[in-house]
Amino acid sequence: MKRARILLADDHRIVAEGLRGLLEPEFELVGIVEDGRALLAAAEKLRPDVIVADISMPLLNGIDSVRQIKKTHEDIKVVFLTMHPDVTYAASAFEAGASGYVLKHSAPAELITAIHSALNGKTYVTPLLAGELMQFYKEKPDNRDEDTRLTPRRREVLQLLSEGRSAKEIATILNISPRTVEFHKYQIMDGLGLKTFADLLQYAIRHGIVAHSVSPSVNPERNTSEK
Repeated sequence: MKRARILLADDHRIVAEGLRGLLEPEFELVGIVEDGRALLAAAEKLRPDVIVADISMPLLNGIDSVRQIKKTHEDIKVVFLTMHPDVTYAASAFEAGASGYVLKHSAPAELITAIHSALNGKTYVTPLLAGELMQFYKEKPDNRDEDTRLTPRRREVLQLLSEGRSAKEIATILNISPRTVEFHKYQIMDGLGLKTFADLLQYAIRHGIVAHSVSPSVNPERNTSEK
């Protein structure tokens, strides 16, 4: 019988190699990528049956990556494998189109089950969060969260700004001009009422756009408008 094709996205190479040993006896591992933009490219090229992705990844986080992938490849299933035991992350993952949510420390026991559930058209939630997630949906107000005011492009710019990248670097990554980056930055900060880099970073962390810890290379005083 043909084995399901798995694409793995995790920016920690040691974790990824450990997962290789877990997955390869049962599935065909078609690739390993280490950031969200590489995930977009690999999903387009390799067309896996299932993507196993971390949430916290550089350049583009897992949730925003999956949102983009699902727009053009709705048939690709996604299981998030993450360290975040936070129900708001889980809710965002499923709203993005995920079929499964597994915590990394539970991976040996749950990941294979979650992948099979996804392949069978079912949803898998780690038992540690299932009850809390159900309660979250019961109590969630009808109005959308405030971060829906950000377009997908501005979420991309916000993540890259939060990683400490300059306007020139962001422009190169997104294939836009530095002036357009500056325009998006202004619109983000003005629209969300943010005044400083610290405000911007806290917003990005609070809404799962970047991880709770960012690279030590991030410099709050860095001038993103450098030419």
